[in-house]
Amino acid sequence: MSRVGRKPILVPEGVKVEINRNKVLIKGPRGDLELEVPSLCEVVLRESQILVKRGGDDRQARSTHGTVRSLIFNMVKGVSEGFEKYLEIVGMGYRASLEDSTLVLSLGYSHLVRYTPPKDVEVEVTNANAIRVYGCDKQKVGEVTAQIRAFKKPEPYKGKGIRYRGEVIRRKVGKAALGTKE
Repeated sequence: MSRVGRKPILVPEGVKVEINRNKVLIKGPRGDLELEVPSLCEVVLRESQILVKRGGDDRQARSTHGTVRSLIFNMVKGVSEGFEKYLEIVGMGYRASLEDSTLVLSLGYSHLVRYTPPKDVEVEVTNANAIRVYGCDKQKVGEVTAQIRAFKKPEPYKGKGIRYRGEVIRRKVGKAALGTKE
């Protein structure tokens, strides 16, 4: 049996859970999330705990069991606490600003890059070189962060570009440092 799948999920105060056949709806102070549960698993609400049970013992049911439990756990955590990711911008003249709800990036191109995030994910520019992405859906927060990073990925020679906070860029040696053969 899945070690992850059999752990109960504790429901914190202020979070409401509704289970209708194969749909789980979780409402909390940070938003509402919904998940369609595959027929291989069953979700049960007991007092202030959510339990995920699997229907059979075949390979597909076993692999789905832990995944469904993790998705529901992330939903509960998202509507109660939320998720956030940070990006850093490295490079001379590279910066970010916020106009209304649109992120405006100056990344060394001949034009400004404008990005409007989805309505349930918020973007905040903490300073000219730092961006905070937050929301209640873990997948969407990660997806938006990856889309912003893709505008100018860090390059290996000078390390310029947009990177996750704490990301280590493996640097390469340039041509000048290799020396000449004579």
